[in-house]
Amino acid sequence: MIATRSISMLKATIGRGVQILMALMLLITVLPIWLLIVLLIWCDDGRPFLFAQSRVGLNGSVFTIYKFRSMVKGAEFVSVPDASQALKPRRDVRVTRVGGWLRRFSLDELPQLINVLRGDMALVGPRPHLRSELKNYAPEQQRRLSVKPGMTGLWQVSGRAEKTFAEQMTLDLHYVDHQSIWLDMWIVFKTLPAVVFGRGAY
Repeated sequence: MIATRSISMLKATIGRGVQILMALMLLITVLPIWLLIVLLIWCDDGRPFLFAQSRVGLNGSVFTIYKFRSMVKGAEFVSVPDASQALKPRRDVRVTRVGGWLRRFSLDELPQLINVLRGDMALVGPRPHLRSELKNYAPEQQRRLSVKPGMTGLWQVSGRAEKTFAEQMTLDLHYVDHQSIWLDMWIVFKTLPAVVFGRGAY
């Protein structure tokens, strides 16, 4: 029992170390792109450059997620359609010119490397939901919160905004039930073409 627990703790420690190393390497690699994005946002719509929002993470804990701001100032206070009832809107007047480009190629997500370094998120996992979206969870879907949310995940490489809320949940639960290093590697491998070609972006 003790040996099994020790092995689990060792695996978790090694996994966390790998996540930190990979996040640092990615952060250093994309730093020039990061600076360019800040400049573009500033020229297009001024400050702030980052958008911070409360999201639900591991075991229902609440954390602050970071993104490059892609919407006009104050857009987070504007009501949007319920994601459980329809597909996410293909066009949104709240999105800035630069923001639309950032979203198409998921570049607005780059600041979430900070969340990975802080331990709020993993590189791969279900996308973190808003607290208001938890009311749409069926009882059996609560186990979605049993793993850390990720920057990319199974539904992101399977259509992103083209998937309904129910379809997203099905894919996320499949990930939870079959999580492995090999599945994570496959998702990372599939993420690159999905991002480069803007597949399923919104």
